[in-house]
Amino acid sequence: MAQTENNSQQSVDREFKLTTLALNNRNTILLLALAILGFGIFSYNNLPKELTPEVVIPTVMVQTPYAGNPPVDIENLITRPLEKEIESVQGIKEINSTSSQGFSLILVEFNTDVDIDKALQDVKDAVDKAERELPASDSCAHRYSPRHRHFL
Repeated sequence: MAQTENNSQQSVDREFKLTTLALNNRNTILLLALAILGFGIFSYNNLPKELTPEVVIPTVMVQTPYAGNPPVDIENLITRPLEKEIESVQGIKEINSTSSQGFSLILVEFNTDVDIDKALQDVKDAVDKAERELPASDSCAHRYSPRHRHFL
């Protein structure tokens, strides 16, 4: 018992030099930390950044309103005939469509090697060809960009 009391009273002579240096120079360490924080804030403010970076996805959107009709009729009368005609356009990667109350929306995504201006014109031609058989002739085809989406 007496031996453990002697061991506990003895001080430990081991120390970590960096910790001892930091504890002995508190003001210097505080100023160094503030300087690093200041440089970090300055660098962050000078970085070039955009809220919404430009993402180029060759996509065309076709919108067709047909007021007063349920989604089932919109799909059968508007969306399917338009999709059938649009499928003939070259370079299509994917077609997504949505039929809602009084409105048809078709998103046509093209391969990245396709010229979007030519693809837009081809889709407009296909829509014009399909409009002869549609009850609504107010279809509008234009470029689609995720940047134009509205976020809540």
